[in-house]
Order: sequence, then structure tokens, then C-alpha cells
Amino acid sequence: MSLASNPFGPPHRVVEVGDWHDAVAGLRADGFTYFDWLSAVDEHPGGFRLVLHVARLAPALEHLLLATHLDRAAPSVASVADVFAGAAWHERETHEMFGIAFVRAGEPLELDPLLLPDGFEGHPLRKEFVLASRVAKAWPGAKEPGESDADSAHSPGRRRVRPPGVPDDWLKGARDE
Repeated sequence: MSLASNPFGPPHRVVEVGDWHDAVAGLRADGFTYFDWLSAVDEHPGGFRLVLHVARLAPALEHLLLATHLDRAAPSVASVADVFAGAAWHERETHEMFGIAFVRAGEPLELDPLLLPDGFEGHPLRKEFVLASRVAKAWPGAKEPGESDADSAHSPGRRRVRPPGVPDDWLKGARDE
């Protein structure tokens, strides 16, 4: 385990993806028995950074972040729910939002949806995920204060601002309707 430079926040250790489970189990054996959270960061186009925060409560409070880098094409990592039971919920959320597979004994876990409605397709926290709701509803910067939705629909001279996360061709279709 290497200690990465982290000028802000708690110490930050980085491990290879194959060492993830053993590193988490080692931290628990080392006295980091308080599991706080696990999540991911989309570092598009490079892949994902999986991050875990744990703490040692005695003799003095000590925080630690553990991170690993996952491949974008097939993000997969060993589950740590057997080390910290509370990690199971976090793994479900991370799987649902980022599409990261959590594996036990070489097999991907079947993780039930947690937050998204039934039938939802995609992983909304991936940077390439298109936010369709920004096309369906006017973006807050698309009209001046005091203008109503009716005013902005009939305003011929106003240039529409493309909302963040919306491809150009989506707006063209929305304007034609």
C-alpha cells in the first residue's frame, strides 16, 4: 500500500485493484473498525476511482481513505461486505449509479436496485450519461428573471443556452417541437 500525497483531509492510501479486499481486511485488523462510506469518482475517460473511508477510534480518532483505480471498459472489484457489513448498501448504490461490478469468489454479485425506479436504464453518475430532464424542462439560465415559461417559448430573438450534459442534437429536436 502506498501513501499518496493528499494535502487536504485524511491520509490517502492507494492500492492495486487486485489487492482491494486484502487491503480493506488489513485495515480492519489494524484497528480501523469504523466503516464510514464507500463510493466512486468518474475520472472520464480514464476510468473510476473507488474510495473507502474508515476510522480508528482508539487511542485517538484517526481517519483514512483507501482508493483504487478501476478500468472504464469493465469496472469490477472484490466486494468488502464480508469485512464491513455496512459496505453492502454502499456497494449497491455504487453499482447502480456508476455500473461498477462487485465480485465475490470470482462471480459478480446480483445487486438489487436501491434508488432508481424499476426499468431505469443507465448509470446516472457516469459523465457520459445524458441528463434528458435538462432537455424536457428549461434550464434555469434559459430565461431572464421575471420571464414566464410562456414568454420564453415565444421569444424569437433569445439564444437558447445549451444546458450542461446535453448533446447538441438533443436540443435541435426539442426546438422543432
